[in-house]
Amino acid sequence: MTMPPTGTDAATGAVTSAVPDAAPDPAPGLAPDLAPDSVTSAVPDAAPDSVTEVIVVGAGVIGASVALELAKLGLRVTVVDKAGGVGHGSTSASSAIVRFNYSTRDGVATAWESQHCWERWPDHLGFRDPAGPARFHRAGMAMLDVPVAPRERMTRLFDRVGVPYEEWEPATLAARIPGIDPGRYWPPRPVDDDRFFDDARGAVGALYTPDAGYVDDPQLAAQNLAAAAAHRGARFVLNRAVTRIHTRGDRVGGVTLSDGTRLTAPVLVNAAGPWSGALNRLAGVGAEFTVGVRPMRQEVHQVTAPASWTRPGETRPAVADMDLGTYLRPAPGGRLLVGGTEPACDPFDWVEDPDTARPHATASRFRAQVTRAARRLTDLTVPNTPSGIAGVYDVADDWTPIYDRTDLDGFYVAMGTSGNQFKNAPLAGRFIAALVAGVEAGHDHDAEPLSYHCEHTGHVIGLAAFSRKRPVNADSSGSVLG
Repeated sequence: MTMPPTGTDAATGAVTSAVPDAAPDPAPGLAPDLAPDSVTSAVPDAAPDSVTEVIVVGAGVIGASVALELAKLGLRVTVVDKAGGVGHGSTSASSAIVRFNYSTRDGVATAWESQHCWERWPDHLGFRDPAGPARFHRAGMAMLDVPVAPRERMTRLFDRVGVPYEEWEPATLAARIPGIDPGRYWPPRPVDDDRFFDDARGAVGALYTPDAGYVDDPQLAAQNLAAAAAHRGARFVLNRAVTRIHTRGDRVGGVTLSDGTRLTAPVLVNAAGPWSGALNRLAGVGAEFTVGVRPMRQEVHQVTAPASWTRPGETRPAVADMDLGTYLRPAPGGRLLVGGTEPACDPFDWVEDPDTARPHATASRFRAQVTRAARRLTDLTVPNTPSGIAGVYDVADDWTPIYDRTDLDGFYVAMGTSGNQFKNAPLAGRFIAALVAGVEAGHDHDAEPLSYHCEHTGHVIGLAAFSRKRPVNADSSGSVLG
């Protein structure tokens, strides 16, 4: 495999064991197997080669972005996913909020650069998808004040990166978002706690970022990326799980799929979302990681927005409300998405096997999160019947992703990403492409970490911030907000 010079921009299934071998055997090709709502129209009918240059495991928004950026480098890329379509895993359960509130400078800079990509989405793709592009809605976001994420820490990071913001005092918050209760209720409590409806103990302001917003269709965004990657020659092999990872000495050699097909490649990228830990174990990698990653079940609920939220000609911002333990996001059709921010009073729903996670919203979690939202939006009603979706996040210990190589040569990871990295998918792909280009050309990223130079904002992002060997981020909010 011939790699470009360093600095070029740029879910799995059952597991068994990594299998060393001397030389991979040839295998018959596979015809593309793409769901009707996927990227069929953009993918040639030719069968994918059994020998490729890069295998990307995972066809969510991160994996599709990785595929696009590696294909831009001129590499032969094959994407494998156990699902029947692109973006059918965690991506489909994302609230797709684009925000900049992270606890590190590199995290803020990554989100700020990514927002510029979403605003110029067709240009970022470099391809006109017949399905049409996902759209970014610049609605703004108000993050309410809480002790675990002090406003002053965030404004210092925004000033360093150049993110515009407004500081709202409680009266401004109430005026800018009609119907909102600016009361301070910290810390969050279970809705069955006798103190849940106690009077407010003071008032909260907010840090408002006008350039934040959301992507209207996260699955379509993943499919846009996949179509652009396919246009550049990437192949998508769906409905097939990875059952074995083959090695040649100290290097990746390829994979065997659930139908017995063997794919050979010297580079593999683990972008398998909540299945990423299982894939690492399958390859025998991860002993050197200082940051752990686990699957966590999450729910996002949908309700009718209150009248104050849907006044004609007015746009309401997303609201990050860690004070009560929830977040709100406007949705088309006069709807409101409601999710949780992992308050300490609620048990985390860790799962051992993402395939066994319940895919539907539960009455108890719906009641808890929507009741909290109704505490904040005074004219919001709590329906009796839950409506929403459940997905499984891929959660790092400090809610900061890992974009890195591993101790197995040719094995790269884009993991720990679910919940708060959808917005950063455009850069996640470019980070991995820069890593593959540099490391495969002989650069020692562990000793001298690579950097990424941002196209739109001019920032330099040190990829050591996303290292598998980094110190755990002590400034993390301990929640999806990072």
